[in-house]
Amino acid sequence: MAFLAVKGVSKNGVDVPVLQDISFEMGRLENLAIAGETGSGKTSLVQIAGGWGQADAGEVYFNDKRVPGTLEKLLPGHPGIAYLSQYFDLPPHYWVYELLSYTNKLSDDRATRLYELCRIDHLVQRRSSQLSGGERQRIALARLLNSNPQLLILDEPFSNLDAINKRIIKEVVADVRAEFGISCILVSHDAADILGWAHRLLILQQGRLVQQGSPELLYHQPSSAYVAGLLGEYTLLDPHDRHVQQLIPLRTDSGQWLVRPEQVFLSTESGNGIAATVLQQSFRGSHFLTTVRVGEKAILAASRDASLQPGATVFVSVAADCWLLQ
Repeated sequence: MAFLAVKGVSKNGVDVPVLQDISFEMGRLENLAIAGETGSGKTSLVQIAGGWGQADAGEVYFNDKRVPGTLEKLLPGHPGIAYLSQYFDLPPHYWVYELLSYTNKLSDDRATRLYELCRIDHLVQRRSSQLSGGERQRIALARLLNSNPQLLILDEPFSNLDAINKRIIKEVVADVRAEFGISCILVSHDAADILGWAHRLLILQQGRLVQQGSPELLYHQPSSAYVAGLLGEYTLLDPHDRHVQQLIPLRTDSGQWLVRPEQVFLSTESGNGIAATVLQQSFRGSHFLTTVRVGEKAILAASRDASLQPGATVFVSVAADCWLLQ
């Protein structure tokens, strides 16, 4: 029995389909991420999965029971599923303890522990109008979690947060999941949010599920340039180019080699690859993203050498495990 099963879900739009025959299953305690470009159907999919939307075809099952859509019941949603939208809001002028008490189904001890994990236990005597954006989101999250759901759906939860509050909410979700045993679906278009978090990743494009699997699989073996681009920077190399054949000696009659920047190695010493010219270099915090020209092709490389200047000669080699994208 699947914890959550989405079976053949479709939804019609005004001019084009919003979702097209999407099916997937989710296991208990799994971290599932859903990614895709703006307008790919991510929000529509998770709203239908949680009972906050209505499919035109297909069905959703949660713990082996069908989840009705919004046209089939008076109040939207499912009691075992919590949904936090990026457009969440809190009623104004209420005390925080009032907002929390209205939704709470936990014992006093469990509720207190939840508020500690959400880092809001010091805020309960404030009014909602006195809270920062990050504090408001954590209280909105706690209000959902104290209803004791089994599944938490987070729809673009980091889109309006600064780096500090983004890190805090990530830590809160991880802590709550570990202690309360809650499964989680995360919707995001940012690879940094999902690659290190998800057990499995679904990619949507124009309402279709185009690839699913582990983050490692999709990052290193994407099914298309679209999937590759969602998860990070890359360079496509023509296997028929003579310079590329020096970098990657394997022969193929079709496709293109997909190379991530960390699979490209730069050296200032001859004999460590083929000659290339540095075009530009930008600082990315943990590394420099360096663009080099090999023949007529620009290639992206991750480098820690801050001394490389435009026009400098370097020697390039490529990892043996690059992916042939068909």
